Amino acid sequence: MEPKIAKILDNLTERYPVLNDIRDQIADAYEVMKDCYDHDGKLLIAGNGGSCADADHIVGELMKTFIKRRPVSKEFRAKLKEADPENGDTLADKLGMSLMALSLSNQQTLNTAFSNDVDGDYIYAQQVLGYGRPGDVYLAISTSGNSRNILHAVPVAKALGIKVIGLTGRKGGKLKNEADVAILAPADETYKIQELHLPIYHALCLMLEDTYFEE
Repeated sequence: MEPKIAKILDNLTERYPVLNDIRDQIADAYEVMKDCYDHDGKLLIAGNGGSCADADHIVGELMKTFIKRRPVSKEFRAKLKEADPENGDTLADKLGMSLMALSLSNQQTLNTAFSNDVDGDYIYAQQVLGYGRPGDVYLAISTSGNSRNILHAVPVAKALGIKVIGLTGRKGGKLKNEADVAILAPADETYKIQELHLPIYHALCLMLEDTYFEE
């Protein structure tokens, strides 16, 4: 593991000693995500309730600057200036490079239509089928590990050649055994699991940003 990645994990476990026992799980999840982004893939994220909010939160950290600046390349800046001579430099200054991520929980029109017309337990399975491509990653967030709509998308992901990361609680539920990598936050009550999920995914976002961006 690169020293800068180990340093982020060290900082995480210093602030949250309870996470030290799952340090390797977090590191394994990072490696899966890194392999995805190394091959121009994307992260598909789903959750329910508070985990739905977490899915949106993760997208917000990956699709724009989190801690480091993510300037566009000189080549893209030149293309922006060619496309818009007046505002190209401003666009280049305002925009930042993204790590492609999509919250399946936030597709309200599609999800409500599919729930009404077909079956709400399969809303994420449908989206993984529609959006997913080989090499992507499905980040499945479920504090119990047993959420039906989360689990139904897992075999769809695997059939498409998509790795599955499960972010769940201590027991892990069915997701523990079905995911390629499972991060088992060491807590049992829903709100306590969710309180640990946030620093875990923040650390993952920090590691990814540190990997792909210089400043």
